[in-house]
Amino acid sequence: MSDTSLDARGGEQPAAQPARPLPTYPTSAFDFDLPESSIAQTPAERRDASRLMVVDRASGTIAHRTFTDLLDLVPAGDVLVRNTTKVIRARLLGRRDSGAPAEVLLLKPMGDHRWEAMVHPGGKLHPGRVVHVAPDLDVHIESVTERRTRIVRLASPLPDAAAIEAHGHIPLPPYIHRADAGADAERYQTVYAREAGSVAAPTAGLHFTPALLEALAARGVQLADVLLHVGAGTFKPVDVDDVAAHVMHEEWYRITDRTAAQLNAARASGGHLWAVGTTAVRTLETNADAAGRFHAAEGETSIFLYPPYTFRGVDRLITNFHLPRSTLLMLVAAFAGYDLIMEAYRTAVREGYRFYSYGDAMVIL
Repeated sequence: MSDTSLDARGGEQPAAQPARPLPTYPTSAFDFDLPESSIAQTPAERRDASRLMVVDRASGTIAHRTFTDLLDLVPAGDVLVRNTTKVIRARLLGRRDSGAPAEVLLLKPMGDHRWEAMVHPGGKLHPGRVVHVAPDLDVHIESVTERRTRIVRLASPLPDAAAIEAHGHIPLPPYIHRADAGADAERYQTVYAREAGSVAAPTAGLHFTPALLEALAARGVQLADVLLHVGAGTFKPVDVDDVAAHVMHEEWYRITDRTAAQLNAARASGGHLWAVGTTAVRTLETNADAAGRFHAAEGETSIFLYPPYTFRGVDRLITNFHLPRSTLLMLVAAFAGYDLIMEAYRTAVREGYRFYSYGDAMVIL
């Protein structure tokens, strides 16, 4: 029998074919070779002087611009969605009772001076141990969580926020091989950061200057703000072979009534939503309903976006270049397509782009 069927009028029609399954990828598919010299150790002299790789999904092309060229790329009526979280001085350096060094990275507050934290050395900092950070700040290790983080208690006459600000360090990523400096307090922070709570910067936003934002707004580009407090789990490499088996840490987010209404109105009038960074993507995709509409909400999200995935809340993406085997690279591959994004990364290495938090940027159209 031929591969046909009869339609209602008696004519032959091709038989329906089963849907082709979307490809899935093992964690190893997200490896790539990167020279150590490509990892940016310091920010560019000017925030908006970074290079900008332009990846066009429709044509499959890759072009090279500078970050200020966003003025030519973002049309009037479109919306830049920014994450207004502010990085805290979450890295506390101290000593154990033995005098040996110790480190505590605060992840999120639990109330009553207690925080979830990562510690080093993990084999030594058992419940009951104390890390002495300053004469007026001790960190008590209270318990171990299921994911091997710690619940710690800050002991200080100061409020937690004041003690952290006085004695903490900017939590630069471990691939930046230097101690934090005075300039990092300003440069590892977006110019629109408002609400403290992150242990890592939403790095795509580091490229914006007040002047560039004003110029975009003057051209009719809208600015919308969401909030997601970035946790260290976002940047944890995936260490299981099956991507789907990876478990994300929870992060707290908020979309206000005003922002939801702004995003819905822009979409209704034909405007596109440009996520500034993967944290904005995760916030929007957590909130968008099946019709791509947004609603005021706040709470924790552990959404993990990897290919294949159909995006509902994001039309364009501005992002930095991400670590191999990271959830961030997987998110970007889900948005741009695996083959195109891996070709873009190989191109970036060949063309001398600067990688990671203080590196260059990419926009995906």
